[in-house]
Amino acid sequence: MREAERGHDFRGTWWAPRGHVMKITSNCSSNSAKCTPGADGPDANPTVIIVEDDPEVREALASLVRSVGWDAKSFGSVPGLLNSTRPDTPTCLVLDVRLPGRSGLDLQQELATAEIFVPIVFITGHGDIPMSVRAMKAGAIEFLTKPFRDQDLLDALTIGFEQDRAWLAERRAIASLKERYESLSPREREVLTEVARGRLNKQIAGDIGISEITVKVHRGHAMRKMKASCLPELARMVDRIDHAEGRSQAPFGFVPSAIRT
Repeated sequence: MREAERGHDFRGTWWAPRGHVMKITSNCSSNSAKCTPGADGPDANPTVIIVEDDPEVREALASLVRSVGWDAKSFGSVPGLLNSTRPDTPTCLVLDVRLPGRSGLDLQQELATAEIFVPIVFITGHGDIPMSVRAMKAGAIEFLTKPFRDQDLLDALTIGFEQDRAWLAERRAIASLKERYESLSPREREVLTEVARGRLNKQIAGDIGISEITVKVHRGHAMRKMKASCLPELARMVDRIDHAEGRSQAPFGFVPSAIRT
């Protein structure tokens, strides 16, 4: 079987499904040096992933990226990219439209179908208006036609980093909430779920067959373990966990394998 026909297992790679992206303000710019050397997560130094089949262009782009203090990883094809590991840093993908075996636009579509978020800046030497419209409608940060100004690429990458930095921050926040939730006892989780639905203590007590006082005790324990200051905040925490888990679509931590290398 050809490589392009084999399924790709994304477990352990950086192609994990990404949830809602919040808008935040970045402290980094295309004129800045490293954000936080040696750090991980949203505050770490950004990484640019370059997928370009022309070795000279690929190296020139990597040199430009490094010249402003960002990290760069380069690949000559899509399979090389998909088999790489994802750095735990704000990341943006510079993707050539025309690549051997599969186009960058096709990859963008497959990523979207698999609900995998990654900021993309397209570059091409053979672009046209329909092509650029397709890319931008599908969520691309920018569509640059070669030759383009270095600053135009750097500005587009900065926007991409802001988006990815926001997602990394959200992912860490959700992981913290999930850890607190898993510290609850089964009964505390049961009470918490009913509280989040807006049920009264008396109603919860009748539904699960315990006293109203016991409901209050479990609710208090749940609030303390979840570090919630009030019931509305507790309900919002449960809602965020449910949204991240995608309960109507897939379990928490699900990694799709819909994209083929």
